[in-house]
Formats: sequence, structure tokens, C-alpha cells
Amino acid sequence: MRLNSTHTSLIKWFCFFFFFWPRLLGSELFICLTIKARLITMVTENENATKAPNSSGNEGETTSKKAAKKQAKEALKAAKKAEYKAAAGKSDNGNNAADSAEDISAGCYGTYGIINSKEKHEERNFVTVVDLKDHVGKAPVWVRGRVHTSRAKGKQCFLILRQNSSTVQCILAVGDKISKQMVKFAGNLNKESIIDIEAVAVGVPTKIESCTEQSLELSIQQLFVVSQAKPQLPLQIEDASRPDNPDDTEGLNIRVNQDTRLDNRVLDLRTPANQAIFRLEAGVCRLFRDILTAKGFTEIHTPKIISAASEGGANVFTVSYFKDSAYLAQSPQLYKQMAIAADFDKVFTVGAVFRAEDSNTHRHLTEFVGLDLEMSFKYHYHEVLHTIGNTFTDIFKGLRDQYSKEIEAVRQQYRVEPFKFLEPPLILQFSEGVAMLREAGVETGDEEDLSTPNEKLLGRLVKAKYDTDFYILDKFPLAIRPFYTMPDPNNPIYSNSYDMFMRGEEILSGAQRIHDPDFLTERAKHHGIDISKIAAYIESFRFGCPPHAGGGIGMERVVMLYLGLDNIRKTSMFPRDPKRLTP
Repeated sequence: MRLNSTHTSLIKWFCFFFFFWPRLLGSELFICLTIKARLITMVTENENATKAPNSSGNEGETTSKKAAKKQAKEALKAAKKAEYKAAAGKSDNGNNAADSAEDISAGCYGTYGIINSKEKHEERNFVTVVDLKDHVGKAPVWVRGRVHTSRAKGKQCFLILRQNSSTVQCILAVGDKISKQMVKFAGNLNKESIIDIEAVAVGVPTKIESCTEQSLELSIQQLFVVSQAKPQLPLQIEDASRPDNPDDTEGLNIRVNQDTRLDNRVLDLRTPANQAIFRLEAGVCRLFRDILTAKGFTEIHTPKIISAASEGGANVFTVSYFKDSAYLAQSPQLYKQMAIAADFDKVFTVGAVFRAEDSNTHRHLTEFVGLDLEMSFKYHYHEVLHTIGNTFTDIFKGLRDQYSKEIEAVRQQYRVEPFKFLEPPLILQFSEGVAMLREAGVETGDEEDLSTPNEKLLGRLVKAKYDTDFYILDKFPLAIRPFYTMPDPNNPIYSNSYDMFMRGEEILSGAQRIHDPDFLTERAKHHGIDISKIAAYIESFRFGCPPHAGGGIGMERVVMLYLGLDNIRKTSMFPRDPKRLTP
């Protein structure tokens, strides 16, 4: 038989695969044998086609040769695929063998599925990561946490378990009780998945610098997935936790922008700094409550849907209220005063406050948590002013002494300078503040409210002169205060009102309130307020009401300024501003 070039090429490939086929395993062997059989068939068919009569002469022979070349090309392509697959199969041969072997850890790892309260597992002794040091060298314990990282290497897997802001290193190693399948399972866990592990706490000779628990690690015996996280996350916790230091040109320049953080707030809140911020924020509320309760205050709860704007002006949210309209409360002011008229003497409240201000700044929100207080006094509103000032200093001391760990966690990511304050707090007259600004070259009027830049400048001037980040400015101009503010009896231009500042930004606005119904009506008309809509408020003073004063505090702003952060959205768990209504 005479062989043409096509025959020669096919026979060469046949010989190639015949020589290398013993190296192929499993399904790859079957593929290779199939390809060989197909090549033999192609040679035979091509030979028969050459011998058969061809009615079209040379044209049919040319067509047959083209078809044979095409088939040979396809066969070559399939053969290469089989070769690559066989090579990969050879490298995984050990793994495949292990996977097919008996799993000695069966039943000690896996996925729970949905926990629907079918079982109680009361026999399991769960401990927190921070308490693991008390269990080193003792009986196995159960721990629940998130997979921070997981890395399998050979016959070992190193896993970092995170619980809130605490982390601990865990290890699995193939042995008498741990199978390779279990190690592989642990190494393939998705970041942020929630798992339960049973493990023995073991002391380590050298510190584990990458974890908060540096003197121990957990030797895992059992591992179960409670809730699986998606493989692809919109942001990485490691990236969201990186120190915010724009001056560091040598570090990793990976930043998660603010919108990405807020769009994926549930993930963002898991960073150590955010965990600390909102625990410290809870501390502010707790200290506020405890300090005022110790001073004889009673906590009250006030309506958030009201019939008239509590602060006057147009910065209110209007809502449909059956066949009428209502407003979201700008403050609990009117109801605090009514409580005083009802003989509660000293009251405070913690609740949502709404401001329809189209202010897209670093310190404004359309909804925030208000810490408000009101109290009666004997003869001078300074009795109240000093009570509020001392409450602040007590809160600052409480944060410093009780939340140093949280402050340090925030400092790891953000630049946090220690907050300075005086005891008793510094009190300046509004006119003194204006004089300091004028000495610094700022032109401002006697009855003009402080702009944000002027507030900040005055804060720096006060810090330089008095070495304090907290101070009180008293006797504000009457024209820039709400209708219920008592005028200054000695100078009608000013009022018995005050603001308090932290790091040069206002965090409280307060005043003595007008407690005379006729004078209150006069001032309300002066501000253009519909008397009929605040009739119940004015009427409450016709039954006798003691002189009183108070103030309203923005909780998120207090935390932001105490920590020296640059944006109030960092201290609002789910912030609301003119451009954000979700999540």
C-alpha cells in the first residue's frame, strides 16, 4: 500500500499516543484509547476512499484529503486536551486517592444546614475567645465565630477565627483522628462564614502577632458550618480595617471608600474599629443615663409625630396623618417642658430626632439620636448649665477610664488624639468668643451666629489658650435662638442660652425656657408660629410651671468629636442624610 502525506501524519500521532498511553490513568486512559481507535478508523476509511472508484476524478480525491486533514486536526486537538488532563490528574493522584480512602473524621465536620431549633446541644460548653486563656491545657471547649482567613498547606490547615473584635489561630493537622478530607474541607471554607468548632486550647512558645489572642492556639477536633458566606464579598474585612494614613506612601494603598462601606454596612461594621466605635457609643448612652439618674433625673419617652414644628422654621419632615398632616419631631423640647410643668423636676430622654436640612456636610444627618435633658431651677439658669457641663466631664472620664480598650482599637485604624477637658469646664461669654475671633482677624457681627469655619477657628484658639477641647459659650444673641428662649434681663440683644463645643464643633444647644404663657405666646407670634398648633403646649404653663432650662445633645456628634473622627457617618450605624435612605 502506498502511503500519502496524510497517512504518514496519522501514523506518527498513532505511534505517539501508543508510546505514552501507559502514563495516563482512569478516564484519561479511556479517552486516549478512544482517540487511537478513531485514528485507526480514519486511516482505514481514507485508504478505502482512495481505492474506491471516484466519479469526479481529482476533485473527489482532493476533497477526501481535505476531510482527512480536518479530522486529523480535530483528533490532534482532542489528544492534547487528554494529555493536559492526564498531567493534571497525575498531580492530583495523591489527593484523589485520599478522597477515595475511608474518612476517619466522618461525622466530625460538615454543614449543619438551617438551624431551626430542632436540637439544643446543651452538653456543649461554649466559651468566648477572650476567655480561652482560662482553658489552656484543659478539656476541649466549643467556640463559635467567623472564618477570618483559612489556608490549607499540605497536611495542615491554619484558620483564624474571629469573634467580634477578638481573633485566635486554629490548626488542623492530618493524624489519627483528623483526615485529609477534613483538612481540605477547612481549607475551602469561605471567608466570613460562621462556624462552630470543638477544640483544645494549647499554649504556644512564641507570640502569634496576627491575632488578639497571642499566647495560645486552638487544636480543632470538630468543625461545623453554621452559616455559609458568599465566596465573593463586596469588600474584604482586611482592606476595610487598614490604617487610615494617607501620608504612608510605603504601605499598601488599598482603601475602601465611604459609599462602598455604607452600601455594604453589615460587612463594614465587622471591622475592629467599627466594633469599638459602636460599643463606645453605647457607653455614652449608658453613662448619660447612669449619671443623670444618680443626679435625680427621670427618663421619659416623648412623641416623634407632632402637630407643629417643635423648633419653628421649615426644616421639618411632613407626614400624612390620616386626613391631616403631621411632622416628625425636630426635638423633644415641648414635651420635656410639659413634663417639668407636671412636677417631674428633672427629666431626660434618649430618642430619634429628625431635621429636614439639605446639608451634605461631615457633621449633619437628617436623623440622629438625641440625648435631651431638662430640669427646674431655683433662681438662675446657671444651676442647669453647671449640671450639664459636669455631666459632660463625667461622661468624658467614664469613656477614658472604662473604654480604653475600644479607644485603642479605633486608634489602630484612625488617628485618635486624647481628648482634653477641664474640671470644672471652661465657660466663656459669646461676646468673648467674638472678641477672640476678631483678634484673629475674623470680621463677625455682634448678633451674627457662628459659622462652621468660625466655630472651628474659635475651638483652636480656645485650645491654644486654655488647653481644653471642651468649653461652653454662654449668652447667645436672642435673634438666632428658638421662640421659647428666655431673653437676657440685662441686655435684650442677648438671651439666657448656651452652646457647648468639642474640638471646635457644637454638640449641645440649650437655654432657659420661657415658662410664662402670655410671654411665650408673644414670642411664638414673633417667630410666625401658628398658635393654634401649640395651644396644648402653651396651656400647660397656665397651671403653674417652675423656671427651667435644658439642652439637646447629638450623640453621634459627641462620639465623632471625642474620637477626633472626620465624618459623622462613621459614628452612625445606618446613617440618614439628604442622599442616603438605605440600607
